[in-house]
Amino acid sequence: MSPNVLYYHSKAVACRTHRIAKGAYGQHISHFRWDFVHAVTRTACLIFFRRCRKISTKELLINDDIKAKEVRLVGEDGQQLGIMPLNDAKEYAYSRNLDLVLMSATATPPACRAMNYGKYRFERDKREKEAKKKQQITKLKEVQLSCRIDVHDFQTRVNHAIGFLKDGNKVKAVVRFKGREMTHMELGKEVLEKFQAACAEVGAAEKGAVLEGRYMSVVISPLKASTKSGN
Repeated sequence: MSPNVLYYHSKAVACRTHRIAKGAYGQHISHFRWDFVHAVTRTACLIFFRRCRKISTKELLINDDIKAKEVRLVGEDGQQLGIMPLNDAKEYAYSRNLDLVLMSATATPPACRAMNYGKYRFERDKREKEAKKKQQITKLKEVQLSCRIDVHDFQTRVNHAIGFLKDGNKVKAVVRFKGREMTHMELGKEVLEKFQAACAEVGAAEKGAVLEGRYMSVVISPLKASTKSGN
């Protein structure tokens, strides 16, 4: 939708809203309120038409929506039926209780296929949903440790890390050195090595411990399924 059409459409909606407001609140509607109503209505219309345009681009042109004079037709089983007038292609599809679907509008001539479009849409949407389920977004979870962490707290951190790794997330184990602990950094390194060993069944360190100021950290990535089964 062009900006001008959207402007006048939203203005018409705003006028209707303004008349309703006059009836509800009387004639004393300020110019500021009118501009506000128009601005809000225009924004709402813009969001609505953008959403409609996004949804509509997913659909293919079918049957009478196709305007080409001639098309290259592919049969329901994938057989190439050659170039023919649009009406002949429609007749071929309709005689088999199928739809004529425009698959490639940029081809010369445009390529169409005879198919059950409802079934095609159902299977396409099903594949997209399955693909989304398989997509796994990896997050980086941080676990705080210390040089003097006690056994119970350490095991609690390990249990959290194992849960994160099993969910497919990475874990960043961080040891913070306080005061004079900076002179005994080997203690922090030992804690991190112990932490890696405790998580070894489900994760492995990407590289050695890294020191940044008063923080020493290591990133543990989840093991792949084949690696787990091999162990």
